[in-house]
Amino acid sequence: MKIVIAPDSFKGSLSAIQAAESIKRGINNVSPDLETVLVPCADGGEGTMETIVKASGGEIQNITVTGPLGEPVRSGYGLLGDKKTCVIEMATAAGLDLVDPEQLNPLSSTTYGVGELIKAALDDGYRNFIVTLGGSATNDGGAGMLQALGASLLNKDGKEIAPGGEGLKYIYRLEMSKFDKRIKECNFTVASDVQNPFVGPEGASHVFGPQKGATPTMVRKLDENMTKWADVIAQETNFRIHDMPGAGAAGGMGGALLAFFQAEIQQGIEVIVKAVNLEQALVGAEMVITGEGQVDFQTAFGKTPMGVARVAQKQGIPTVVIAGSVGNWVDNLYEHGIHAVHSMVSGPMTLNEAMDNAEKLIERSAEQIVRTVLTLLKA
Repeated sequence: MKIVIAPDSFKGSLSAIQAAESIKRGINNVSPDLETVLVPCADGGEGTMETIVKASGGEIQNITVTGPLGEPVRSGYGLLGDKKTCVIEMATAAGLDLVDPEQLNPLSSTTYGVGELIKAALDDGYRNFIVTLGGSATNDGGAGMLQALGASLLNKDGKEIAPGGEGLKYIYRLEMSKFDKRIKECNFTVASDVQNPFVGPEGASHVFGPQKGATPTMVRKLDENMTKWADVIAQETNFRIHDMPGAGAAGGMGGALLAFFQAEIQQGIEVIVKAVNLEQALVGAEMVITGEGQVDFQTAFGKTPMGVARVAQKQGIPTVVIAGSVGNWVDNLYEHGIHAVHSMVSGPMTLNEAMDNAEKLIERSAEQIVRTVLTLLKA
C-alpha cells in the first residue's frame, strides 16, 4: 500500500516537513512495510520557500539584503530541484516577522530587499521565478523592489523619493532606462490568494494596512499615496493597476509585478503542488494524508488540504486530513474531494499543550487513521 504524505505546516508548532515526518512515524507504527512518499506542501504563506525547496530536492542560496526598515537581514532565494526555478519568498526580506510589533510602520517600510533577491538570482543566471507574497510588512506598492533593480522614482526636483509608503506622496516621474534589462528574459509566476485591488476601500492600504501598524489616518494617507503611484505607473506603462484583482497583494507588490514583470498571479496552492510535482508523486497511491493547524470552512478557498485533495481526486485517491483544530462547516469539504477530517487533539488540553506535543499527537492520529483503513480493507 502506497500512502502519500502532503501536509502544510502546523503554524507555531511544526513545519510542513516536521509534520510529514510525524505522519510517517505514525504509519510506520502500524507497519514499516507500508510505502510512504513525503511531499510537504504550502499555500504561498510564510515558510513556503523552505518547504518546496526541500520537497523538490533543491537548495537555498543565502545572502544578506536590505530589511523592511532598512537594516541588513539574512535572507536568500530558493533553487528547486530542477536547478532552473528560483523561489523568492518576499517575507524573508520584507516580512512582518522581521519587525518588532512596536516598530511596524508601513509609511517607511520598504521592499528594496526583495529586489536585491531577484537581482542576486539574475546575476547567478536564473530566469524562471516563483514569487510568494504572504506576510508583508510593507505598503510601498513594490517601489523599493523596482529601485533595487535600477528604476528611478523621482520627485519634482528630479531626486529619488524616500523609501516606504510615505515616499510615494512625492512621486512625480518614473525613469526606467536603467531598469534591469534581464527582467524581460524572465518568467515570473506569483503565488498569492489575495484578490484585492491596488487602491480603494478594498485595496492594499485599507484592508491590510492596519495589521502592519497603520492607524486610520495613516491608512487614508497610504491609499492617497498609492493612488498617486498607480497614476504614475499608468502614465509610464499604459497599464492600469488601480482596480486590478491581486494588485493589492503584499502591500501592492502584486501590482508592480503585474505592471513591470509581466507576471502571472496564480492561487498559491496551485503553484506549490506543481512545483513539488505532487501529481506524479500520487501515481499508484491508495491514500493521501494531508493537514494543517486549522481546518474549517475557509479551507475550501485555496488552503493546502483542499489543493492536495483536488489533485488526488483526479486520480481517484481518497484524501484524509489531520487538523490541529477543526472549526465550523467542515462538512462542506466532503463535497470537494476530502473524505475525512481528524483532529489531532486526543483529549482535553490547552492550546499550548497541543502545540507543545504536536509531533506525538499527529503521529498518533496518523497511526489510528491507517489502522482503521487497513482493518476495513481486511473486512
